[in-house]
Amino acid sequence: MKKLTGNFAYPLLAFILTISSCVSSKKYETALAVNRELQANRDALSKEKAALEEERTALAKEKAALEEEKNAMERSLKANLQSSNQKVSQLSTDLQTQEDKLREMQRILAEKDRAVNDLKNRVSNALLGFKAGDLTVNVKNGKVYVSLSEQLLFKSGSTKVDPKGQDALQRLAFALKDQQDVNVLIEGHTDDVPIAKGTVSMKDNWDLSVLRATEIARILTTAGLSPERVTPSGHSKYVPVVANTSPANRQLNRRTEIILTPKLDELFKILEQN
Repeated sequence: MKKLTGNFAYPLLAFILTISSCVSSKKYETALAVNRELQANRDALSKEKAALEEERTALAKEKAALEEEKNAMERSLKANLQSSNQKVSQLSTDLQTQEDKLREMQRILAEKDRAVNDLKNRVSNALLGFKAGDLTVNVKNGKVYVSLSEQLLFKSGSTKVDPKGQDALQRLAFALKDQQDVNVLIEGHTDDVPIAKGTVSMKDNWDLSVLRATEIARILTTAGLSPERVTPSGHSKYVPVVANTSPANRQLNRRTEIILTPKLDELFKILEQN
């Protein structure tokens, strides 16, 4: 190959350099464009990564919050369940206690009913031989009622007990002498006819009913009953068994009722505990 010489060689070299320069410039521009695109892609990916990271962090926090909420709910449910179990256990214990007390109360009431019936039978047997119209023995409201008519005990307007009445009262006292758990309430009753004017130491039927009850109390205690167990009282005309509309009805209302009440200390003790 011939060596280029003279003026011809330089223009060719310049042409070659120019072409080479153009080619290099285009590659460079292309490279820059590619680089810019890559940089843009990298920035976009970086932002996307940051957004994903932020989302992941937020999700992690949300998960942690949900986990804590779940744990708190589980703790609350466990505490509520434990509290409910304790309440159920306590209620069961209380119910058992109440059932035991109820059974004990029923036992005492049954014993009291038996005691009342035994007392009625004892008193009825002690007072055998008296007319049914003069004396009755009944059970009412868990108590024994001994009702004695005026004609058995007193003359009209009198507070002095007749011998036949004293006999009945002494028999009653004998039957009750050993019944230390029985209280004795004596109630005097009259009809609505006012007492005769000028009756000594009495103003009205209040006095008559009270004095008669007091006289009976003295007879019973003299016959052996403990005075602490005996209470006399008078109701005058105000608690009739029938309306005071006829002589027969008034005779029924003129009476003395002796009410025998067994002591219920055991029962009252249980009721107080409740």
